[in-house]
Amino acid sequence: MEIVNLKSDDEESLSPSLSNTANGSSKNQITDLKAGLRDQNRVNVFIDGEFGFSLDIAQIVDYRLKVGKILAPTEVIELRHASTFGKLYAQTLEWALSRPRSIKETRDHLLQRLVKLEIDNRRCAENRERIESDPEFRKLARERRVRTSARNTFTKDDIEKVIEQLVDKKYLDDRKFTEWYIENRFTTKGISSLRLRQELCEKGIDKNLIDEILENSSRDEATEIQKVIQKKGDKMDAKKLLAYLVRHGFPIDLSRELVTKHYGNSTESPEFIT
Repeated sequence: MEIVNLKSDDEESLSPSLSNTANGSSKNQITDLKAGLRDQNRVNVFIDGEFGFSLDIAQIVDYRLKVGKILAPTEVIELRHASTFGKLYAQTLEWALSRPRSIKETRDHLLQRLVKLEIDNRRCAENRERIESDPEFRKLARERRVRTSARNTFTKDDIEKVIEQLVDKKYLDDRKFTEWYIENRFTTKGISSLRLRQELCEKGIDKNLIDEILENSSRDEATEIQKVIQKKGDKMDAKKLLAYLVRHGFPIDLSRELVTKHYGNSTESPEFIT
């Protein structure tokens, strides 16, 4: 599940109240706190009568926010970042809970999101520049509702903090991920230990951990080869089937033995293959 928009359902990309903060025309007083329309766990914070940002309930408590409180400009900036981080953490948690994930896979996922977000924000900036300098594009942009508002972004440090929190709370666990992956990958189709090792290494799992869990796994090469034979045996001759098994990482001697047994003494038998 890919979520690249860091806005909540209730907030705008750029709040006028935050813009006013920058030029000193705002009092920065919290004038209202409202529950999110779609996410009751988030609270919309209004500053000087205008929407400022949204935070989850725990953040509201942690920052001791209440109606009437006046915020320093630095606090507004800090809270905006907390809002972005809170949404990033919640979205990553939802993604991680959809199925077990490795730490590296989670980091790669978030880095890809960051790159997409940065590209998207650059396009918005280019659109704003064209609108200012090109009347024809300005008209076209209005007709097609071309987006010009940059979305709140996050940093690589934020990514590492999200991962650290998910690991601390056991939502990310490479051992549990590896156990799940080995026991669930191609359970009916068949997969070699070599290929499992390669795939898990690509997902950032330590080789010693892979070896340990594979050694204690209920999967074995003979059973996995039999699965492949049941799937492919009627569609390939023995020679092609043996080549297929070896190509997918199964031991050649064991593969030859089981393929030969499957074909019996027929002329399809690959016993002659070296």
